[in-house]
Amino acid sequence: MTFATELIVLAVALAVTWRVLGAYMAGVYEGRYSLLVRLERPVLALVGVSASEEQSWQRYARSLLVFSGVSIVVTYLIIVSQAHLPLDPQHLVGVPPALAFNTAVSFVTNTNWQNYAGETTMSYFSQMAALAVQNFVSAAVGIAVAIALVRGIARRGRATIGNFWVDTVRGVLWILLPISLVMAVVFVWQGALETLGGPVHVVDALNGVHQVIPRGPVASQEVIKQLGTNGGGYFNANGADPFENPTGLTNVLSIYLILAIPVALTYTFGRMVASVRDGVAVLAAMGIIFGVTLAVALVAEHQPNPAIQHAAGALASRGNLVGKESRFGIDNSTLYNIVSTQTSTGSVNSSMDSYTPIGGLAMMAGMAFGDITPGGVGSGLYTMLIFAIVTVFIAGLMVGRTPEYLGKKIQRTEIIWASVGVLVMPITVLVATGVAIALPSARAAILNAGPHGFSEVFYAMLSQGNNNGSAFAGLSSNTDFYNIVGGIVMLLGRFGVMVPVLALAGSLAAKEPVPATAGTFDTATPMFAGLLIGVIILVGALNFFPALSLGPIAEAVAHGRFFA
Repeated sequence: MTFATELIVLAVALAVTWRVLGAYMAGVYEGRYSLLVRLERPVLALVGVSASEEQSWQRYARSLLVFSGVSIVVTYLIIVSQAHLPLDPQHLVGVPPALAFNTAVSFVTNTNWQNYAGETTMSYFSQMAALAVQNFVSAAVGIAVAIALVRGIARRGRATIGNFWVDTVRGVLWILLPISLVMAVVFVWQGALETLGGPVHVVDALNGVHQVIPRGPVASQEVIKQLGTNGGGYFNANGADPFENPTGLTNVLSIYLILAIPVALTYTFGRMVASVRDGVAVLAAMGIIFGVTLAVALVAEHQPNPAIQHAAGALASRGNLVGKESRFGIDNSTLYNIVSTQTSTGSVNSSMDSYTPIGGLAMMAGMAFGDITPGGVGSGLYTMLIFAIVTVFIAGLMVGRTPEYLGKKIQRTEIIWASVGVLVMPITVLVATGVAIALPSARAAILNAGPHGFSEVFYAMLSQGNNNGSAFAGLSSNTDFYNIVGGIVMLLGRFGVMVPVLALAGSLAAKEPVPATAGTFDTATPMFAGLLIGVIILVGALNFFPALSLGPIAEAVAHGRFFA
């Protein structure tokens, strides 16, 4: 299959998914499937809630924070004491406290940043009972918050936005689990590992060298890491490891799984607010930014890497193959990594550190825009809706009218919460990057000098602040400083946005809609989609252009080229 054909197949599959999965998710969260409602009652009874019980935004937020806090503690305790727990055929030691803190926060916040090699650090029990569990529930929490905001937009004069426990249970039981079960079988069929049989010991008959090949329950974690835009790899090489991503089919399926729910949620949004055209406008803005970023990366990676030319005097006529997965080539490696960084997945299949400066800039751009094109499961939609509210506010200022979005007036309270939701990530990332560059002990972890070294630090904070989890490499980040500061950045990047989103949902739900007039700005038009794109790019540029100028842009200028 040619790369162009692959893109067409992906586009068609996602178009079908947008409609079918999007409608299904709307039905799940609106409780329209009576069979599913009956089946989930015993699970909800264990939690002590009923499907009809609703929460204010404050109670919803408290439930979210308590659940996530308990999840962090439980995950931390499992991995820090794994040496005393079962299912550990490699007899691994417990994870050090700072690394355990970073890892627990990472998986609970849907970041899956990994300062360790999974196959030599985490036991089977830790992988299954701690990390894989969080792959499911952290993804379900993200979708739940997005659904709560959609309800806030759709409801009229209501004091509630749903129930956190009901939404989370439904996300796990009726969306994530069924798809993961089916796709895990496909991955096993293609050759992905799934065993509790322990590592394999191999002796090379030619030279007598002994080798230990780690194995484990890989396929089941591989699928949910993609579907839930988690990204944490069972193996250190993540999507480049043939035990995780064995064939061209699994590579394409991985890309599809990453995009499926974020894309489909735009239809879910349109259905729940009774305006599918508004969902299309949001999806169009996501798609245009995604397409432009992918095109820039592909053009950049088909040029020779200036660093390689400078160091070795070698001209790569077929583009920048360094660091790419040779089974997939430049195009599929670049597409995979753009998809991973335009969502909050981070499960890359080639080395970011070896991309050209502009190729690396394209990866950073997705996160600089807020990881919303199309973003992570839930997080992409709710952050995009925050930008939509900021956009209608700006449009209202242009024409001198009180801005409205889907019949709700956007006033002081809404714009304050939306502004906090937009700004908390860039402020966190830039402050953390500045601290890391200022401290000698943190600078000592940088393995490359100049702009490339700055890019490595900035990328690490940008990735964690956006709950992405991919790494630029070249940074010895398994230190107490990077583990603790990175954990704080991930917490702020996740809950510092979620709480304002829920407050915004509560404020909108309490409002009565206003009738449309001749002066109402239609938010289901190409004009609105274009304005939304402009606001996203403007906010990203204002926040991060100076940092990008010190990193990949300065590196490109230093080598005297952007493109060939």
